[in-house]
Amino acid sequence: MRNLKNVRLAEVHLQNELPLTATAWDTASDAVICTFGPTEANPIIELRRKHQDSYFTDPVGAEVFECIASWDAPCPLPDLRCDRVLSLHYFADNLTACLVLEGGDIVVVREDPLPGEEKIEIVGSVDVGISAAAWSPDEELLALTTRANTFLYMTREFENVAEITFTPEDLKVSQHVSVGWGKRETQFQGKRAKALRDPTIPEKVDEGRLSSNDDGRTTISWRGDGAYVAVNSIEAGFRRVIRVYSREGALDSVSEPVDGLEGALSWRPYGNLIAGIQRLEDKVEVVFFERNGLRHGEFSLRLNEEERASWASDIHLSWNVDSTVLAVLFRDRIQFWTMGNYHYYLKEEVPVVVDPDYPHPFAFKWHQEKALRSVACGSASILDLDFVFDVSHGSTFAPHDVGAVAVIDGMDSNVVDVAFSKSGTRIAVLMKDCFSIYMWSLKTRPVPSPILESSHPLPDNLDNRPRQIAFLNENEVYILRNSGPNSTCIQKTTLETRSTTTVYQTTDSGQILTIFPAVGHEALWFSHVPQPGRPIAYCILKASPEEDVQVDSWDQSPAVDTHWARAVHLSDDERILISLSRTGALYANNQLLAKNCTSFLVTQAHILFTTSQHLLKFVHLTKAEEMEVPADTPETDERCRSIERGSKLVSVMPSKFAVTLQAPRGNIETIYPRALVLAGIRNYIDRKDYRSAFLACRSQMVDMNILHDYAPEQFLENVALFLDQVKRVDFIDEFLSRLSEDDVSQTLYKDTLKTPREVQTTTQPEGTASFKPTTKTSKVNRICDAFLATLEKRMDTNLHNLVTAHDPREYLPFLRKLQQLPEDRRRFEIDNYLGRWAKALKHLHALNAYDEIRVYVIKHELYKEAIDLFKYQPEQLRDITHIYADFLHDHSKYKEAGIAYESLSLYEDAYKCYHLAHLWRESLYCALMVPLSEADLTAHALALTTTLTEESRDYVSAAQIHAEHLHDIPAAARLLCRGSRFADATRILTLHGKKDLIPEIVDTGLADAMGATTDLLADFRSQLNAQVPRIRELRERRAADPLAYFGGDPTTDDLGVDIPDNVSLAPTDASTLAGRTMFTRYTGKTASSRHTSKTRRREERKRARGKKGTVYEEEYLVNSVRRLIERVNSTVPEVETLVDALLRRGMRERAVAIEKAMQEVLKMCAQSREEVFGALEQNESEKNAAEGLDKEDVDGAEELRPRGGQRVFAESVRSVLGTSIPGREVPPVKEMKKSALLN
Repeated sequence: MRNLKNVRLAEVHLQNELPLTATAWDTASDAVICTFGPTEANPIIELRRKHQDSYFTDPVGAEVFECIASWDAPCPLPDLRCDRVLSLHYFADNLTACLVLEGGDIVVVREDPLPGEEKIEIVGSVDVGISAAAWSPDEELLALTTRANTFLYMTREFENVAEITFTPEDLKVSQHVSVGWGKRETQFQGKRAKALRDPTIPEKVDEGRLSSNDDGRTTISWRGDGAYVAVNSIEAGFRRVIRVYSREGALDSVSEPVDGLEGALSWRPYGNLIAGIQRLEDKVEVVFFERNGLRHGEFSLRLNEEERASWASDIHLSWNVDSTVLAVLFRDRIQFWTMGNYHYYLKEEVPVVVDPDYPHPFAFKWHQEKALRSVACGSASILDLDFVFDVSHGSTFAPHDVGAVAVIDGMDSNVVDVAFSKSGTRIAVLMKDCFSIYMWSLKTRPVPSPILESSHPLPDNLDNRPRQIAFLNENEVYILRNSGPNSTCIQKTTLETRSTTTVYQTTDSGQILTIFPAVGHEALWFSHVPQPGRPIAYCILKASPEEDVQVDSWDQSPAVDTHWARAVHLSDDERILISLSRTGALYANNQLLAKNCTSFLVTQAHILFTTSQHLLKFVHLTKAEEMEVPADTPETDERCRSIERGSKLVSVMPSKFAVTLQAPRGNIETIYPRALVLAGIRNYIDRKDYRSAFLACRSQMVDMNILHDYAPEQFLENVALFLDQVKRVDFIDEFLSRLSEDDVSQTLYKDTLKTPREVQTTTQPEGTASFKPTTKTSKVNRICDAFLATLEKRMDTNLHNLVTAHDPREYLPFLRKLQQLPEDRRRFEIDNYLGRWAKALKHLHALNAYDEIRVYVIKHELYKEAIDLFKYQPEQLRDITHIYADFLHDHSKYKEAGIAYESLSLYEDAYKCYHLAHLWRESLYCALMVPLSEADLTAHALALTTTLTEESRDYVSAAQIHAEHLHDIPAAARLLCRGSRFADATRILTLHGKKDLIPEIVDTGLADAMGATTDLLADFRSQLNAQVPRIRELRERRAADPLAYFGGDPTTDDLGVDIPDNVSLAPTDASTLAGRTMFTRYTGKTASSRHTSKTRRREERKRARGKKGTVYEEEYLVNSVRRLIERVNSTVPEVETLVDALLRRGMRERAVAIEKAMQEVLKMCAQSREEVFGALEQNESEKNAAEGLDKEDVDGAEELRPRGGQRVFAESVRSVLGTSIPGREVPPVKEMKKSALLN
């Protein structure tokens, strides 16, 4: 996202007999060391120094530079036309220059020789000549290649350390196997394609063929740490090879074959890539190699055919010292490329004045210590360049803060700089021969591409070098350009009139570095160096309507050089200049704010800057001397925030509270710092835009109390406005639910809320009332009272019921959905959500959604309600009734289902349901209404009689079916006898003329009934004889020792055992329930988790079995006697009927026997009742023991409610002790009416 901005361009045109052939940096003084010559006509080498502050407006000769030395340098090799300087290096520590000449000589020039040393000395010579040379970064080793294909290491004292010969065997050192990460050949292309080929073998294998433009040169490049060196040379005349050697001279690797590889070579100081040039038929690429010789990416130089054949026919490469910029050198220009996220951007192209007749390329050198400082020396010019990385972004003032950022990537046009207008709707693009204005519409979505509005030409000559562009407001464009070798001017263009004027021109000694508008576009600022050796100063340029230009010097500029600056006009008289130096010193005017700043931005309210400790800090914009920089405490101060390591600011959008940062690898990240969010919220509250403030709090997780606490009086006076703006009920509920008593403007957000508003509230004029909450009135109550007063007539009861006692995260999305629904549908959703399905059904009925109603009725079983709703709609009523009948049938409510089917005239379904309900009359009626066939009807009647006989024991009804529908009188008479209806049996037989069957049927039935009754009475007697004595025995044991009976340990007093006092022999349950009576020990409160439903069910099974010897036995026996008495009472009417029938048929003896047996059983029941139940009715004291001998125990039992098995046991104890339990009353013994015919 960062562009290269040119802050220094010093150019000197040369007029000299000897051409400039090589340059080097004197890092101590930033002077440029130059060599002039030799040439074929004049074999002289001159070593001269160009000082940093040397400026010349006119072309000059070499004699104006300081001459260090000059000597004759005839070429020792006959095949060379003249000698050539291959390497010029200057040692600033001992003021020594080293020149390596192509003829083979190594020359040392000492500016200050010691006694015994010569000023100019040839310290070594290679007879066959030298093809390339390069000093290591630590200046300790000199690497040389000779024309005899040998490679030499020499120390700084020029002693030969190693000598290596290039041989074809070197190519076998590296066995290159590329796994092809990211390559096309390793991508999935189908199973067959994958099976046919090895993905590690590329589709096309390069052979290393030479480029047609290859000049045969050898190039040497060291890695940044000096541990390895790369040599690019031609092997055997047919292939270019890059050999990598260690510092000790061992061959480490050779490059893989690459067709069209040329002689350019530069090892990135960072160490990961070796850059070279590959020239193909249709393009020229910069290709990268790893240290092991394998290819590792590339990018195209984007050259057309004409350019490749002309100025791009000879290319060199050079990385800067910090590996951020790759300089690509052509015949007459330099291109500067940067990389971000593995994409290479063409950031700048600088033309160089060269002599077309000079055969060798111009010299270019990066500064060894200043990463973006460089010098380019052609045969007729010296170009001193300095850049900084800067972001070209739009306005940071609301409402124009759209976050626009211009990234320069020169594709076809060579873009120099970009600027935005105040509103961001116009973009000015500066190129070397013109500048263009583009219109950019920001009101439509998606945002369209900018449209060219106008183009304005610039002077087309070699001296014209446009450097920067600035937009002031919407109509003024300012351009900083060099109009000559040492002439810089600021040119103003008015877009409406297309008029162009020069508003500022430097003097001979002055240099303008940058131009930039104030953040609010009130004026144009520029930085300049008034005189050589002076620090950078700043000026304000104002243009009046009369086109008069006024330049005011800013007297509060920092005392150090600052290359990044922004200016803020707080008022007409108050201005603040925020500037940053290369060393990270951030200044507000001349006040130092931070020493470790890496980037900064300015908004209407804050200065944002990042630090080398990876923190983002906010400083409130006030007077420079009053600015407070937060400490490095992101955990406690919200004006300080941690960011990703090495991130720098790109843009800020205060209206969206967003800050955009870029990580070193190029990734973009947008964050929402709390300080910026709070500044926006305060601004919303000041403008009474409560909806925006609320939404900001909600989205950015800011405590909503700030809406009140920042301006309490204003908020309470505008509650109605708050409600009208927020509108949504769920939002209002959320706000009220988040209220607290804390004043967050003084606690949670105290540091970030130090604004001019605080000063105004602390120094109020007399007569104004300040808001001071009292301790008597709660802040939450005051706000809620204000809301209640406003919402009194707006309350929606349904919504109130909906959100009561629910988490806002549950119901807020639901309420948002409700807002979008029609009235009836909304009411349905609310009632359905609340489980009021009957009311919800009415709303569905109002919507006339019958299909949905039908599904809803079935889901919630609302059949009765639906029948009421559709009672005047026959078709729907019939359908609902039908599905209701089906529902009743499925739930075994056969009687109701049959009635429903019969009401719909669905007799076939009805008679089946009646059959299952044992309603034989209704079933036969519906069967007749179907109508069934005679055979089916007979089968159905038989099935009914079987059901009534075997399941219901309703012999009378079965007899009626046999008599009336099946016409089987004997069978009917037998069934009447089984039902003890002997009189009806004799009647029906006589009625149908079958009285001869009476003895056979009726007498037999009487005999069977006599036998069954006699057996039953015998069972009664045996049960009473067995159970009543056992009950008596159990009660005697209980009275003797209740504790042992109910589960305690029998007393041990009689055992004669001496038990120590500290040993407890009580059972576990007794010891854990100490202090309880035997009646409450199982009902006491406990938090134990073992009393579960599982233990309760197990205990209930024990109680139901009443196993002998258990505590439940007595209860079981008492209940058994109770049931026996009830059964005897039900048998008395049957015996009375049987006695009468026996007497009618003359069976007197049998009648006497059965009556006597019945009387004996009744007497035994009366006696047993007295013994089993009578004592409990009379003994009130024992009953009180169960109900509450200790009132506290009984109350505790009711309140604590025992759980699990203990509860079952407690109920059993209450039953045994006679505590009244519903359904367990003592049964009476019924008396039998004796026959008057018997004695």
